[in-house]
Amino acid sequence: MQPKDLLALAEEFGNPLYVYDATTIEQQYNRLTAAFSKVENLRINYAMKALSNISILKLLKKCGTGLDTVSYQEVQLGLHAGFTPDKIIFTPNGVSFEEIEEVAKLSVQINIDNLSVLEHFGAKHPTVPVCIRINPHVMAGGNQNISVGHIDSKFGISIYQIPHILRIVENTGMHINGIHMHTGSDILDIEVFLYAAEILFDAAKQFKELDFLDFGSGFKVPYKKGDIETNIEELGKKLTKRFLAFEKDYGRSLTLAFEPGKFLVSGAGFFLAKVNVVKQTTSTVFAGIDSGFNHLIRPMFYGSQHTIENISNPKGKERFYTVVGYICETDTFANNRQIAEIKEGDVLCFRNAGAYCFSMASNYNSRFKPAEVLWKDGKGHLISKRETFDDLIRNQIVVEV
Repeated sequence: MQPKDLLALAEEFGNPLYVYDATTIEQQYNRLTAAFSKVENLRINYAMKALSNISILKLLKKCGTGLDTVSYQEVQLGLHAGFTPDKIIFTPNGVSFEEIEEVAKLSVQINIDNLSVLEHFGAKHPTVPVCIRINPHVMAGGNQNISVGHIDSKFGISIYQIPHILRIVENTGMHINGIHMHTGSDILDIEVFLYAAEILFDAAKQFKELDFLDFGSGFKVPYKKGDIETNIEELGKKLTKRFLAFEKDYGRSLTLAFEPGKFLVSGAGFFLAKVNVVKQTTSTVFAGIDSGFNHLIRPMFYGSQHTIENISNPKGKERFYTVVGYICETDTFANNRQIAEIKEGDVLCFRNAGAYCFSMASNYNSRFKPAEVLWKDGKGHLISKRETFDDLIRNQIVVEV
């Protein structure tokens, strides 16, 4: 998308505003499937927690994805968007047993990552096919906060507890139809990921009636100029070769599954915010925008760095700014960042704002959530209205005291 297009959308729909480019999402999907084109049965389950707008789900369904869900509500959204139950996998963590049972009633693929839950579910529902989430104790991601395959992670059943799993399966007679792992986000080293894959292959040998192997995702995307990213093409070549060899030895046709979220939608997203104030102090020039971590928490929560551009003055002389929000907390988006000269009223664009941005937004400070727009076929389509005061108080019940 061009700055002029984004400025026009900001003028039409107001600020702050999330914009998603449909073409980028489609291109990312095609890139991933092309990397694994030699795998006969490939399944891409979009991790919808990254961005769960129904229009985005419908776009990805049209591309050919399934869904990776983590809550009963996400399953409901997926069904509402038109996904059939057989295209949805439910991979919760720490939810109630009742929630798992409710999802199972919908004929969605269940993925369990807890020994006690596995035993309980197998005893009550031995005929329901279950996938098992393994923790390989491998940290393939670059950030401890978003790496979930390490030994202290709350996610998955330890690879060292395979004998316990086998005993539960034997005692309950349950059907295990899939093995799953997810090492975490921002995979930097393909060889580490492949090492974890070997652990999953070894675990899979213990189960004789598998339908699929799920390798999670966590593919890294570039967030700034010169940033590294997961080499999907190299991963596709190396993992495909190993998967096909395993499939042959296993003696049964298998599906290779992934659960990308950020990889598909991150680069498609733009967050637009207007500059309220430019404030010079003794040591810093602050650019204060009409937003805060209520709309985009990743820089504060994860230390993530989003490229910030002044699309109102793209060719202006660069100066150093600290970009901050209007929340009554420290909500700093960038410290001493070089950005084209900023004036009050300018529109700043945050790139890579498609994943874990709007989906983590809140009403903190009683602020409204922004609108969302899908850019498709050269036109902006409103896919989520900006909240109003009525939305803010809709579920409140006033008690006279």
